[in-house]
Amino acid sequence: PTEEHKVVHQLDDVTRDSEVKATQIFDQLDLIGASAEKIAKMVKKIQEPLQKHQEIFDNLHAHFPHVESFKTALNEQQEILNALKSIEEEATNCSDSSMQAMDIMQFQDIHRQKIERVVNVMRALSQYMNSLFEGKIDDSKRVSSATFITGDDDKDLA
Repeated sequence: PTEEHKVVHQLDDVTRDSEVKATQIFDQLDLIGASAEKIAKMVKKIQEPLQKHQEIFDNLHAHFPHVESFKTALNEQQEILNALKSIEEEATNCSDSSMQAMDIMQFQDIHRQKIERVVNVMRALSQYMNSLFEGKIDDSKRVSSATFITGDDDKDLA
């Protein structure tokens, strides 16, 4: 049989390629998750001083309600804080999705291991079958079988 007809060979290729790609996917998902966590930490670091600025603008606007620039700055500050909160939520969603994808990849890896188990069973079965048909005489030293036996009326070859 040719290489493409050897089932165990094909399954070995599939499991090997699958494991290589799964490892690459895990690495990328890990990078995505780590980047999302860095983004969330940076947002928190930025939010702290901006919260203090928000309090300052609140006080300024409360003491000087007719000064339009304080009101504008207060509104802009609130928009910035809202945007940062959205960024933090999206970073958390990204990190969560990365973890879910890793869980899915674990499921895929289990299937790869099942295929490997089937390959091992097939190889053991093949070795068992070969041992059943082993003889003491090497096949190359055997006498060839007759194709026609005198008195045999059957047209099938032996």
